[in-house]
Amino acid sequence: MAYEHILFEKKDGIGTITLNKPQIMNAFSPDMMGEIKAVVEQTRLDPEIKVLVITGAGRAFCSGANPRDLNKGVERLPVESQLWTSMEKHIFSVARALDLMDKPFIAAINGAAVGGGMDLASLCDIRITSEKAKFGMTYVRMGLAPRGGGCYLLPRIVGTANACELIWTGKIIDAKEALRIGYVSRVVPQEELMPTVMELAARLAQGPTVAIRLSKGMIYRCQGMNLEQAIEMHRLAVFVDRETEDAVEGAKAWVEKREPVFKGK
Repeated sequence: MAYEHILFEKKDGIGTITLNKPQIMNAFSPDMMGEIKAVVEQTRLDPEIKVLVITGAGRAFCSGANPRDLNKGVERLPVESQLWTSMEKHIFSVARALDLMDKPFIAAINGAAVGGGMDLASLCDIRITSEKAKFGMTYVRMGLAPRGGGCYLLPRIVGTANACELIWTGKIIDAKEALRIGYVSRVVPQEELMPTVMELAARLAQGPTVAIRLSKGMIYRCQGMNLEQAIEMHRLAVFVDRETEDAVEGAKAWVEKREPVFKGK
């Protein structure tokens, strides 16, 4: 399928989304968000794709949404309904699609990720960034609260105090500071960004798919559970992954003192 606002490639078990509006720093539009949602839903259902990667073309990852674009197509509604209808249809539909996606989702942050662009990065499981990247929850500079789920996502990543400071001040931080507060897991030179991300993605794509998908679900769902609920979730996972071919291969490889060769089954 051809896309107008993004590029999508599928190779060796890895799906790669590239936001492809470099002339406007990959700013969101309703059409772009619709395309991202479509790819996420496609990835979730495609057994050949084990890992999803997202990055940006040019010098930015994503500069956030264009407010004029977000109201496109709903001009006849009252102002309040117009805004909320647009957000439900575009911003939150992408978040919901990603919430259902139980495969690893990695951000390769090549440049500025601000406003909604930082929210998009926050929806990823792992964020690896170029040393040239900048980050900012810049909504407050326009007199706005975060629109893209940042008040839910960011405290879970960097802690409440760091999230409050970033959201309330709208300050821009560099890659080094993003690493210090735990927002990103690695900072690499610009030219090493995609090779680093793709090396990790390939390792995950070649791993025990069922175990990885189960563990992703447990990592996120257990955050809202008490201990007994989490133990029950782990118990159910045990009865699923122990029946896979990869579990048999993993045990066999350990006994034979060799690297396992997983098939994702």
